[in-house]
Amino acid sequence: MTNVPALGEVPSHWTVERAKWLLNRQRRDVRTEDGIVTAFRDGQVTLRENRRTDGFTNAIHEIGYQGIRKGDLVVHGMDGFAGAIGVSDADGKASPVVHTYIAHQNVDVRYVAYTLRSMALSGYVTTLAKGIRERSTAFDAATLANVQLPVPSLTEQRRIADFLDAETARFDQLAAAMRSQDDLLKDRRLRLLDSVRGTDQDGAPLARLGYFSSLITSGSRGWSEYVSDTGELFFRSANLYSDRIQPKLANAAYVQLPQSEAAESQRARIQVGDCLVGITGANAGWVCLADTSVAHGYVSQHVCLVRPEPHRIDGHWLALLIASPYVQGELMGSQYGGTKTQLSLPDVRAIRVPVLPVSRQVQLAQSVNRQTELVDRQRALRQQQLTLLAERRQALIAAAVTGQFDVSTASGRNVTEGVSA
Repeated sequence: MTNVPALGEVPSHWTVERAKWLLNRQRRDVRTEDGIVTAFRDGQVTLRENRRTDGFTNAIHEIGYQGIRKGDLVVHGMDGFAGAIGVSDADGKASPVVHTYIAHQNVDVRYVAYTLRSMALSGYVTTLAKGIRERSTAFDAATLANVQLPVPSLTEQRRIADFLDAETARFDQLAAAMRSQDDLLKDRRLRLLDSVRGTDQDGAPLARLGYFSSLITSGSRGWSEYVSDTGELFFRSANLYSDRIQPKLANAAYVQLPQSEAAESQRARIQVGDCLVGITGANAGWVCLADTSVAHGYVSQHVCLVRPEPHRIDGHWLALLIASPYVQGELMGSQYGGTKTQLSLPDVRAIRVPVLPVSRQVQLAQSVNRQTELVDRQRALRQQQLTLLAERRQALIAAAVTGQFDVSTASGRNVTEGVSA
């Protein structure tokens, strides 16, 4: 057996070569008809329009862009460490952050792509390359050139690649089915949240939230000089979830205020039962219900604190109502700002609330909670299954590219046993 860095032992009749002896780098001119090709972290390399177009920064002049051809090995220089390595399924163009290759005649480019992705996902690429930004590592062409790769015969490379093409397609189909089920569960959750209004059954009139609240304010001051490792909780928009009304306390921040400052900041101090609503940035409109874990903390200037009058409105019901698609739609229509979306305190005060008896509000909140908890458990199970499926998919690839079993007689079907769709 021969040992290969990051991969372990491979059959002794295989050779080990540096990548520069297996691949020829390509630097093609861009054609007028070329669309943008993207290397995604799941290993797919395709035209951006085939997957999605949002979330990308588009270059105006496309300086340094290069031509990509179907069948090229494409390595993303910054995201390769996370698996953005694969064989392009289309002609197009890509930014200079990627480097592209064709394989020598005794090399199957698909086998090399599977092997490199396995090495990347094992963490090996991260150990080789310089980090240049958060959650990214520079994996340039010079670094790749010296990576040692196992090289079975061309016939065996093709058998391995054919096997993995078929088996990973099965994994991906099962994962897609699970994600579709999760989408249905998300839709079900949103419908449940909308039902918290009770207006279909109760025919209730609507009134502005300000009518039901004794306090609507924010931490409208600068806090940076008082941030500390200890002290009172400092509740930020980062402490809000998009899909639940519990506070998120991971990476919590704290402040220590002088006595004089603390007295002036009492309006921004949290009480149990308050509703905390994000009003700036990506978290605008997200909401949580304050419990004992955040009580007595302070809200930042990016969070609106709503204190419902308990004899007129139930805080739990109000938090669910603000999280509902109905109110979220209202809030999104109220946002302003160019690069940073914002809500104003009057926007929050103007939320339209059904006028229902508190007893009815409590009944609706309890009913919705029971049903959303069931949906959330089902979604959590789906996520566990997807994680397990991804781990087994990667384990199968790692075993195949290192020759741990004979792919000509093997089937990966047993790998998905116990993972239910």
